[in-house]
Amino acid sequence: MTAPHQPHPQQLPLVAPPPDLSAKLPRLTPRKRSSHRDAEGAPPPPTPALPSPPDLTAHTYERPSRRILSPADHEIFLTSETCTLVTSWIFTLSDSVRDTPISSVNEAGLTPTVQTILSILDDIESTLSECPPEDTGSRFGNPIFRTFLEAVGTKLSSWHTTLGLTSTAQIAEVELYLHHSFGNKRRIDYGSGHELNFFLWLLCLNRLSYLPPSTFPSLVLVVFPAYLGLMRKVQTAYYLEPAGSHGVWGLDDYQFLPFLFGASQLVGHKYITPKSIHNALTLEEFSSDYLYLDQVAFVNSVKNVEGLRWHSPMLDDISAAKSWLKIECGMRKMFIKEILHKLPVMQHFLFGSLVPGAEGMGREDDYGIVEEEEDSEAEVEVFDDETGKRHVHQAAGWGDCCGIRVPAAVGAEGESRKGGGGGLRRVPFD
Repeated sequence: MTAPHQPHPQQLPLVAPPPDLSAKLPRLTPRKRSSHRDAEGAPPPPTPALPSPPDLTAHTYERPSRRILSPADHEIFLTSETCTLVTSWIFTLSDSVRDTPISSVNEAGLTPTVQTILSILDDIESTLSECPPEDTGSRFGNPIFRTFLEAVGTKLSSWHTTLGLTSTAQIAEVELYLHHSFGNKRRIDYGSGHELNFFLWLLCLNRLSYLPPSTFPSLVLVVFPAYLGLMRKVQTAYYLEPAGSHGVWGLDDYQFLPFLFGASQLVGHKYITPKSIHNALTLEEFSSDYLYLDQVAFVNSVKNVEGLRWHSPMLDDISAAKSWLKIECGMRKMFIKEILHKLPVMQHFLFGSLVPGAEGMGREDDYGIVEEEEDSEAEVEVFDDETGKRHVHQAAGWGDCCGIRVPAAVGAEGESRKGGGGGLRRVPFD
């Protein structure tokens, strides 16, 4: 057998060596940690000391009005004593219910002022039943909500008299916070800013020495659940649109504080873990004792698909946290960043004499601005935010929605039930 022919070494083709590309390759640099991660690793905002109620011997009351009328006003507010006061008030209330279930409160030992507040909320619920919504067939806000707010407004003075307030000027200042805690009359919406107004109302009563520190746990665990229950009925009746909603990318369409206070309640719990919010039996058994679980159960009930992963991915992500303490820390940061530091929320904040504005902040009179709910010319506002992005905000939609009407989940669910509820559940793009 003949061996295969082998070419002579001089006949082999010449192959050029590979070029040296090392000089052309981009230099790799270590990736920096994002500011978001740095923020997550930062310690939680501390609880500032809550100052004692002021001496009101020669005090002059004033009707609350908007003072945050520009980004410069907002910056002044963020460094003011009032911002510290509001932060201290919310965080002190949260601290007062640390590792405390609702059932631990002895309702027989509630103070007369707390009992009167509860009776006021009952009266407001009766007023709600006197103003039934029209069947408009729409998922958007029902106009009878305005009738409800007007009816509430006629009773505010008498309710505050039962609380012990006597001065007409004093009542005029305090009652406005309660009136604004049920939603916006013109836009027919409701959000975390209105929820904050309810706690500013309680803060005013604290400044007037009606709510001493001994009442703080009952404010969170008895009064607040009564307010939440009332607002759920108002939302369901009138299909209130979420004010500044981020849709599924936010905690909830309407409320924020149940998650802060609720996380504080669960800190140190032996059995209920953050992942427990996915367990229907846990929600059913313990939602009456813990605000966080109760709010998750309510969110589940009004969304038109099942599973937090689909309708509330932010809540789903938070449930992966290692402890309730970490969630509570995150909620504190969120309160600072997403409420106090958000101009679209804080431009509706009301300042009076008990919750005063800082020196240098604008006044509505200086700009010829009328009260927000009477301002028919304020239907559209155009402004650039801190990143230079242009916003066009209309009365029907606020915040990042830029004028796009955002229907409430309760509206979608309510209209689907009217249709018999036998069809397919719709994708939740609310």
